[in-house]
Amino acid sequence: MLEELTQAEAAIVDCLDASVWSLPEPDLVAALDAAHRLEQRLAAVKLALVRELDGRGTATAQGASSTAVWLRDRLRLPVGAARRLVELAATLDAAPAGVRDALAAGSADADQVRVIADTVQTVHGTAGTQAADKAVGVLVDWATQFDATQLRKLGTRILDHVAPEVADAAAEAALRAQESRTGRDRHVTISEQPDGRLRLTGILDTETAAALRAAIDPLSAPTGPDDTRTPGQRRHDALTDVCRLALRTGELPENGGDPAQIVVTTSFDGLTRQLGSGALDVGQHLSAETVRRLACDAAILPTILSGAGQPLDVGRQRRLITGPLRRALVLRDKGCAFPGCDRPPRWCDAHHIHHWANGGTTSLNNAVLLCGHHHRHLHHSDWAVRLGRDSHPEFIPPAWLDPDQLPRRNHYHRRT
Repeated sequence: MLEELTQAEAAIVDCLDASVWSLPEPDLVAALDAAHRLEQRLAAVKLALVRELDGRGTATAQGASSTAVWLRDRLRLPVGAARRLVELAATLDAAPAGVRDALAAGSADADQVRVIADTVQTVHGTAGTQAADKAVGVLVDWATQFDATQLRKLGTRILDHVAPEVADAAAEAALRAQESRTGRDRHVTISEQPDGRLRLTGILDTETAAALRAAIDPLSAPTGPDDTRTPGQRRHDALTDVCRLALRTGELPENGGDPAQIVVTTSFDGLTRQLGSGALDVGQHLSAETVRRLACDAAILPTILSGAGQPLDVGRQRRLITGPLRRALVLRDKGCAFPGCDRPPRWCDAHHIHHWANGGTTSLNNAVLLCGHHHRHLHHSDWAVRLGRDSHPEFIPPAWLDPDQLPRRNHYHRRT
């Protein structure tokens, strides 16, 4: 074997020196196919060698703690890749001959073989040896048409082809086992970072995952050609919108005797002059500009302090756009009023056109509905909003965008 591998290596070296540019296209394609088959056959040889070395205990005899660690040092592999190599060698050794033959023939690659072996093992435990032998043939044939990911999906219904009499019962049992496993493994971990941000990690069960996607996917799409947010940032903002909607419903359990809410503490001077910062009730700080934006929304209750730090008005709900006033605002704007936005009213904040901290009134003539994205955008850009002669909101673009600064309106809601 060593002599033959040496000859094969020499032949491959000769191929490296060949001028592929001179080959006609059919020969190039044929050479690519041949190289791929050779790669899979060589993988079969490599796995057989790994399995034999593992069985002999060569690694431990040479002082390594395991075959995977020995392979890592010998072949300069990442330890994870070395471990998978040992596991696949063992799996292939225990698999039916047809599985090994598929790799040796170059008709399936290592990833496909792993899927085939796992699927055949499941079939064997469910429907017996005869069905498992049939499954090998079906899966090897599929491997010539589908990659490993698609092959694994198809494999979930392999019993329909090799043992239909038990397929439905097995599928139901598999679903129950999967639901039990996902229910057991479900968790969300919230880790607070030193700067006050949170890192979220976890695993959602199937039902919760579907609910999360249904809630945030429509909100994660780009808002237009000028939306420069990354997909991750859009999902973050969508999760923010979902949380704000939940807070706005008023149906969350009470926390410490009060409805669920966000409390922001700031000085009155700092708020009106856009100086200083605000503090959340959980101890973290926000910029004055962010506090001013949050103070527009009925779901966010600001606590305003005097210069001496004494509360002037906790909540100040009479200044917030709630109840009949918000319903009138919804009837007028029908959703986010920013030009081109189609967000519905339930995703929108009530924004004071002339901020109440600067003397603005809480009235229909001083309010406009804005979705979370455009609420933030209005607070951090040169756009301006006002009511037109017909008492409907219109937006003045910045001069760099439109030198004439012609007012723009949202026509989406008007059509509906």
